[in-house]
Amino acid sequence: MAELNDRARQGLDRTARTVFTIGLLDELSVGSRARDILAQARIMKAMRECDFGEDSPERDMAWFEVDGIRMMMKIDYFDTDFEWGSEDPANAAETRRVITIMRPGDY
Repeated sequence: MAELNDRARQGLDRTARTVFTIGLLDELSVGSRARDILAQARIMKAMRECDFGEDSPERDMAWFEVDGIRMMMKIDYFDTDFEWGSEDPANAAETRRVITIMRPGDY
């Protein structure tokens, strides 16, 4: 599963989705759409480069910092319709990954 999660984080899984919590986006917002997009790009870069502790062998949860803001990412596993949890997260054919990037307080 770690390899499948890495593919999702790296943007190599075309079925995966990445979402930001509204709390994190509000904290990052500087009032300029272009700057907000650049901030989101910095977050994506940090998420793709983050390290994982021994407590996350599936590499599905990590903490990192961008622009002085501590945040975390969590990967959840859904069926192919994004309606229910996946019955077999290790099976890429029947699992869709959703990466949520948030402030720790949003979890």
